[in-house]
Amino acid sequence: MPIVYEKLLALKIPGVEQGYGAKDCMLYALGVGLGHDPMNEDELAFVYEKNLKILPTMAVVLGYPGFWARDLDTGIDWVKVVHGEHSMVLHKPLAPAGTVTSRTRVLDVVDKGAGKGAIVYSERLLHDKTSGELICTIVQTTFCRGDGGFGGPPRETRPAHPLPERAADIVCDLPTRPEAALIYRLSADPNPLHADPAVAKAAGFPRPILHGLASFGVAGHALLKSVCGYDPARLLSIAGRFSAPVFPGETIRTEIWRDNNKDSGVVSFRAQVVERDVVAINNGRAKIKD
Repeated sequence: MPIVYEKLLALKIPGVEQGYGAKDCMLYALGVGLGHDPMNEDELAFVYEKNLKILPTMAVVLGYPGFWARDLDTGIDWVKVVHGEHSMVLHKPLAPAGTVTSRTRVLDVVDKGAGKGAIVYSERLLHDKTSGELICTIVQTTFCRGDGGFGGPPRETRPAHPLPERAADIVCDLPTRPEAALIYRLSADPNPLHADPAVAKAAGFPRPILHGLASFGVAGHALLKSVCGYDPARLLSIAGRFSAPVFPGETIRTEIWRDNNKDSGVVSFRAQVVERDVVAINNGRAKIKD
């Protein structure tokens, strides 16, 4: 059955409750590459329980609702979906331990036309179970390549954040581990595409690829290092568009531009794979607290 616009907007996605602690926080940090240099005390703070700091981008793996496009009656041809964009706004810093609840809903569906696919926008709200406080708002864009022409109301897709047309103000190179995907999948997405060589080859890749959100986490680390002084409370939001896969073991170069209005707190960024000169995350935007 194809997508039915009103039905997909009304879809009831089950809520999630998740407890987490210091080990989960350290495992996530290791999965996105921190601790690569065991003598780097800035990174050590995120992978060692003494005065533990929490990476802001860890919010993307908390309260994970699973592959609801496949598991629920959505009408989506889930085999052909790809992760298009991801954004998160942190309303308060993550605690090193706690229990969170999440609610996910479909915000909108854009029919690009027959043979052109469809865009599904979904939102996940992450709350602290004890206090009820909103911790993070996460919006995901999913490109459903096989679902265009279902008859949804015509509308434009959301515009991408434009990057400045000048050389980057800051460039930050961060390596990824050869086993990065195997570590990262223990925090959230267990898709065998990121672990099983046979599955990766069937999907058209020479070997397993890194999760898009792991690359997102590496870019978040670059921002934390380059413009936040490794203070997690200063990274207020981050968003980007996925444009190419990364293979574990490659180096991710994050180019960062400061906004011309120095009081805006906005920085733009792009993440490239150094070894292959391809852009993995484009049109990035983050908000930094002074």
